[in-house]
Amino acid sequence: MSEVLILGEIKEGSLDLKTLELLGAGKKLASDLDGEFSVVLMGDTVSGAADEAIPYGPAKVYKLEHPLLQGFKAELWLASLEQACREINPEILLMSHSFIGMELGPRLACRLNSRLTTDCIDLSIDSEDGLLLRTKPVSGGNAISVFKCPGEPQLATVRGKIFESPETADGKGEIVEMVPQIDESMIKVESLEIVKEEIVALDKADVVVSGGAGLGEEDGFELLEELTEALSKSFGTVMIGCSRVAVDKGWISSDHQVGLTGTMISPDIYVAVGISGAIQHLVGMVHSKKIIAINTDTGCNMFKVADYGVVEDYEEIIPALIEKLEELS
Repeated sequence: MSEVLILGEIKEGSLDLKTLELLGAGKKLASDLDGEFSVVLMGDTVSGAADEAIPYGPAKVYKLEHPLLQGFKAELWLASLEQACREINPEILLMSHSFIGMELGPRLACRLNSRLTTDCIDLSIDSEDGLLLRTKPVSGGNAISVFKCPGEPQLATVRGKIFESPETADGKGEIVEMVPQIDESMIKVESLEIVKEEIVALDKADVVVSGGAGLGEEDGFELLEELTEALSKSFGTVMIGCSRVAVDKGWISSDHQVGLTGTMISPDIYVAVGISGAIQHLVGMVHSKKIIAINTDTGCNMFKVADYGVVEDYEEIIPALIEKLEELS
């Protein structure tokens, strides 16, 4: 039977959100293949996360436990995952397009004599030959291509916020314990210090207010900051986003960028200010629950996907909106 294998990641003892999304992808692909999907978890102790995975419906949860797997050590994780793949022999192996996935994916593909497609934004099965179709942005996000590669396992890393997590049920999956054959001599790189990086987690925001070329200048983001402060009194986590043009102009850092070459998001509310709506941007935010567009160009693409559109200069609209929000709060 065809098996789709998911490399799970654990954060603070629980399954990472991106892993839950991959379980949704694995379940869909396994159904199209008339097969089953499973998850492999690695660490010094993964029992809690393994139990957490069962209700999501995997046929098996493979536990690769070893004291040396505490923390992420690339060489040891790579050797352990390679051993697991050779024993399980999955048809497809999916990983998050995260630090771990990007570290392990290329090396694993080389060791297994397979091919890896990174940063996929869609996955499906070719009905003719059963191979994995891997959709990803290319040419700096200006085009989207579909790749199909022979060989097994078919490897792909998947961008977050693409698939929905599967519904939980009374899972009857089997927990399979595996002990990797690893030792300290395999370690080639030593971690001297782990520093927590402060990043803009746009994909966790309830509301995102984004600015684009239509702001005219960098100072336009100051007005957007005032709007986020007003919105945060009523809507939880509110963050500043932007289009690629704003980053290219040097108005704001790239970790604020929304789109194919930035962050894929699906907030409750997305406010697009002065953003025309290029395809690489729309793909990154079109799943937002409510989209509000503010632009002076009545023909811009953003209005085609917006739930509410305002044709007006943002410097006139946003101060009035802030004033109204202050009144309501």
